Amino acid sequence: MAAAPLHATLRALARKGGREVDVLPAFCHYEPEAVAVIGPDSTRLALTTAAILGVFLVPEISYEASLETLSLKRFYPSFLRTIPSDRQQVKAIFLLLQQFGWTWVALLGSDNAYGRDALDALYKLLTSSNTCVAYRGIIPVNKDASSPELHNLVRILMDVRVNVTVVFSNRQSARPFFEVVVQRNVTGMVWVGSEDWSLAQTIWQVPGIQSIGSVIGMSFEKTESAMLERFESWKTAEKSAAAERASSTAAGRGIGGSAQLDCTQRCTGCHTLTTAPDMYDAQASFSVYSAVYAVAHGLHDLLGCASGACSKGTVYPWQLLQKIKQVNFTLYKSHISFDANGDIRKGYAIIMWNWSGPSWAFDVIGTFSVNPDRLSVDQSKILWHTKDRQAPTSVCSKPCQPGEKRLLRSHHRCCFSCVACPSGTFLNRSDLYSCQSCGVDEWAPARSEACFNRTVEFLSWSEPISWALLTPTILLMLLMAGLAVLFALNASTPVVKSAGGKMCFLMLGSLACACSSLFCYFGEPTRHACLLRLPLFTISFTIFLSCVATRSFQLICIFKLNARWPALYEAWLRRRGPLAFGVGEGPCLPPPAPSASVSPAWTGLSPLPPGRGCSELGGLCVSETHGDCPGLPRSGVGASPAQKEGTEGLLQGLRRLRGGDGKSFSSGLPKSAGLWGSCPGLRGARRLGRVPRGASGLVTESKAGACREGASSSFAPLQGANLSPAKLRFRGVEAGTNSLTLL
Repeated sequence: MAAAPLHATLRALARKGGREVDVLPAFCHYEPEAVAVIGPDSTRLALTTAAILGVFLVPEISYEASLETLSLKRFYPSFLRTIPSDRQQVKAIFLLLQQFGWTWVALLGSDNAYGRDALDALYKLLTSSNTCVAYRGIIPVNKDASSPELHNLVRILMDVRVNVTVVFSNRQSARPFFEVVVQRNVTGMVWVGSEDWSLAQTIWQVPGIQSIGSVIGMSFEKTESAMLERFESWKTAEKSAAAERASSTAAGRGIGGSAQLDCTQRCTGCHTLTTAPDMYDAQASFSVYSAVYAVAHGLHDLLGCASGACSKGTVYPWQLLQKIKQVNFTLYKSHISFDANGDIRKGYAIIMWNWSGPSWAFDVIGTFSVNPDRLSVDQSKILWHTKDRQAPTSVCSKPCQPGEKRLLRSHHRCCFSCVACPSGTFLNRSDLYSCQSCGVDEWAPARSEACFNRTVEFLSWSEPISWALLTPTILLMLLMAGLAVLFALNASTPVVKSAGGKMCFLMLGSLACACSSLFCYFGEPTRHACLLRLPLFTISFTIFLSCVATRSFQLICIFKLNARWPALYEAWLRRRGPLAFGVGEGPCLPPPAPSASVSPAWTGLSPLPPGRGCSELGGLCVSETHGDCPGLPRSGVGASPAQKEGTEGLLQGLRRLRGGDGKSFSSGLPKSAGLWGSCPGLRGARRLGRVPRGASGLVTESKAGACREGASSSFAPLQGANLSPAKLRFRGVEAGTNSLTLL
């Protein structure tokens, strides 16, 4: 049987009036026995005939072959078809799965070019989208319901736990498969079928198949009933016995001899088509009908019959091929035309089996149209097999909630766990598998899909607390200005001279400068304000205290030294003692001149740039100057390695403080470094009452666990401390508080 189509093809290609096929350099003037071929009725046979006929450019119009490979004009230049290509059917099935959100499916195909090629094309489309293929299998050919291979295939299908299975197979392979499905009691699934078996009588007549679930299939566009009504009208020809027999006899002689066929001949057996027990046969018949009319329209145009008189010239196959490609007509309300690949411009009808009546039926629930590709489904016409009559779901994992990323559990991207994005991150819908960090000036709560701008907080000039601080400061500065004017007007009076004379103006000026440093703390911090406020206060206030100390010592010298040691007092006056004391070192405080030089130098070497301390748990961002304390910058930002090491050691000590284990550890601080510290929750800090010479100590008391890991803390060397590597010792828990002692 395999040689029969090849033999028939060679007979059609034989030179007109002969039995041989001539091999020529060119076939422009070659006249074969047939100028066009309609058929064959399968994809397997069409592959052979199309390759041979393409060499001679003899047009071949198939009404059954839907393989996408036949659209390649490089290999099959003269092939056309009156059914859609499998490429369109694959698109329709893909859009159908997308329509209902089925992302966890199984694919089955028959073991031939029709099933394998379509399965490959559908698999590529699904894997490039959000749909995962749980299983991909091949239905063996020439097997019956007792085949172990079919039973194993159905068992695997049940194990993967999918609710939707696509079966791209021919009728011959699909029947034994569904017999096994019924035997193994597979129910409650959705079956998506290709056009070859979705309306085939041999499938829906399988006993018990109505229990397998919902069956959705592809079908060609619905055939116009007027064509069958025309066949019905031909039955009236049987009533005229003699005339009908004469017409039939004449027609039979015309076929056997050289008599020309009458285009209006009658067919006595055509009335049997009106019963149409198998809808598939009616659809296939219309495809054959369309192919015949396509050839007829091509000949009509080639012979110039539109003018009323057909040409009697020679018809060459390649000329007819060009005309057939250009046909454009309507046949029983069905549009017939071909695209550049020789495929008919037709879509599919989406059908669904209906067992609600006494017998099998189907409903058209949607359509798939081409150019452009568009799927339309009327869900009100669908009768699902589920109890609630709602569309079943077929997913490996339920969708995550907003703001939750996907954590893959297997190589299938549809199988995942959901993990909430932490605060400070958000989930970008373009990447569902990772949380992205927000910007520096942005924040996001947990399970967020977007970042939000932070609210910047700083001490504004217009806030009530600002006015509460600025008002007494301004009044104090006005008071000092008034005192300076009053002293200037009475500079020569004994009262002013006894108060210090010109030193009073230095004291008032330095105190005013110290007060003016307060203005640098209001408004959004700037670099200049951060660099100015600390040196301005320290230098000015140091000068003020030095003047106070100088004047106090002068009073002591006047009243005490003069009374007890007059000679010593006179010598001190002769050597300008008060003046030397004013610019030299005081007995207990740092001198103003060294302090005035050290503070700007330190500010230049370790500038304090303005920054924003932002909370990870909210949208609040406090605008501040980092490193306000003259030791480690806050949270370790910009700290040196030694400072970080010391801070880490102290933090470890504070963590041990929570347990009160009584152990000692070395903080690793640099030599000659005492410590003072502050952290959230401290109740206070006090110096030890008695400390050995050359050492400095500190006790900090805090509620248990206040200085926890990650708390914002700052530590700095003590002034005048000269210690070996510091030891921190814990003295246990006393009355609900922890004590930390630096020795």
